[in-house]
Amino acid sequence: MLNKVKGNMFGFITHTWNPIAGICPHKCTYCYMKKMRRFPVHNVPLHYKSNYMKDNLGKNNFIFIGSSTDIFANEVKNDWLLNVFCKAISYNNTYLLQTKNPLRYLLHLDDLIPQKFILSTTIETDRYYTDMGKTPPAKSRALAMKNLPKEYRRMVTIEPIMKFNLKTLVKLVLSFKPEQINIGADSGCNDLYAPTIGETIKLIETLKKETTVYIKPNLEKIIGGCYV
Repeated sequence: MLNKVKGNMFGFITHTWNPIAGICPHKCTYCYMKKMRRFPVHNVPLHYKSNYMKDNLGKNNFIFIGSSTDIFANEVKNDWLLNVFCKAISYNNTYLLQTKNPLRYLLHLDDLIPQKFILSTTIETDRYYTDMGKTPPAKSRALAMKNLPKEYRRMVTIEPIMKFNLKTLVKLVLSFKPEQINIGADSGCNDLYAPTIGETIKLIETLKKETTVYIKPNLEKIIGGCYV
C-alpha cells in the first residue's frame, strides 16, 4: 500500500505506492525484488490487494509509483495503468514514474498530466551486460525520453552504475535534458561490473556541470570522504 520511504530510496521521495505487483519481466539479475515476488506480473490482477486502489494518497506528497516492479513492462496491461493514473491524478501530489521501457510513456501521454508526473528512465551504463536481462538498449531508452513533449519533466537514474565510457554515457543521459540525474551503486553484492571510485567521481563532476545530481545512499557509502 502507500508506504513511507526507507532504506535506499530516493531522499526526495516521501512515499512509494505499488498497486501493480509481481516479478518484473525484465529479469535483471541484480533486482532485489525478485527474491520477494513469486508470481509473474502479467498474472497479477490490478486488484490483487483491493486496498491498493482504495488507498488515500494524501496531498502534497512526492510518491514513487511502481518502485517494486517496472509497471511499464510490455506484459502490464494498458487498462491497469489507466486505472492507476486516474486514481493518482485525483490527488494533489507529485508522482515519479521510472522504467527501462520508456517507449510506453509515449503511448500514455493522454493519461499523464505534466504538472503531476515526472517521467524517468534507468540507464545503468552506455554498454550492455547480460545482467541487464531483457531490457531495451540504453540508446533506445534515451531516444524515447528525448521524444517526450517538452512540457514533461524528466529524470534519469544510473543504478546500479556499471563500467562505462565517460564521454558516451554523459552524452547519452544528457541527450534528453533531464532536470536531475540520480546515481546509485550495486548494494546487493551481485558481483557486477562496477566502475572505480575515481571513474564514478569523474562522472559525477562532469554531470554536475550540466544538471542536478543526486547521489543515492548506497553510493554515498562507497565514495564516502573521497568525494567533496
